Amino acid sequence: MAEERSGYGPRIAAAATALGAVLLVVAATPFLRAYADPASRRPAAAIGVDADRAGCDPELTDRISGAGLHVGPGTAEPYVTRVRYDLVPPSSGPHFVVPAPTVRRFYVTRDRPPIETLVHNLEHGYTVLWYVEPLAPDQIEALRALARTFGDDRYGGRFVVAPWDLDYGAFPAGRPLALSHWGAQAGYRQFCATVSGAAVQRFVLAHPPRDAPEPTGM
Repeated sequence: MAEERSGYGPRIAAAATALGAVLLVVAATPFLRAYADPASRRPAAAIGVDADRAGCDPELTDRISGAGLHVGPGTAEPYVTRVRYDLVPPSSGPHFVVPAPTVRRFYVTRDRPPIETLVHNLEHGYTVLWYVEPLAPDQIEALRALARTFGDDRYGGRFVVAPWDLDYGAFPAGRPLALSHWGAQAGYRQFCATVSGAAVQRFVLAHPPRDAPEPTGM
């Protein structure tokens, strides 16, 4: 019996070491995937197609409204659960009290905040890249890469990619992507046919986070 027990220690230690290695691999997997993803390490302009092949319409300039106008829970109009925006997608307008968390850059339908919440992010200087589902897997991966790239401090860190809700209106035919930004003097929108980091970069640089009604809001 003593000889049998004497083997327990080494075996337990070996099992613990193996378990620790497995847990380490599990914890490191997201970081390894991010490193292995070439799109996440490419310059923004190298993600997707060139700007001249993105099928982007001319940029639209909109009149703005709704600065500081909060509706919904926690306001004098708690019964408001939805805003009927004049523009698709909105580049300004009434919005919910609390913006979307800054830690998220990419959303899918199941976890997307309300449109009214993301409009509050627009008021704080964000650019939102909206997309209409379904999109091809390579387009989704390119959007994820853009969310990481333009969510970085190099570009001001105020960039979100989110699926559009068609109940709020349809995008033009053949244009499943739209950029929107709420500037201090005007709103801006641009529709595109396919993902182009170069086209997004041009829009983001033209409309930086500081050009907003509340650029210091979180």
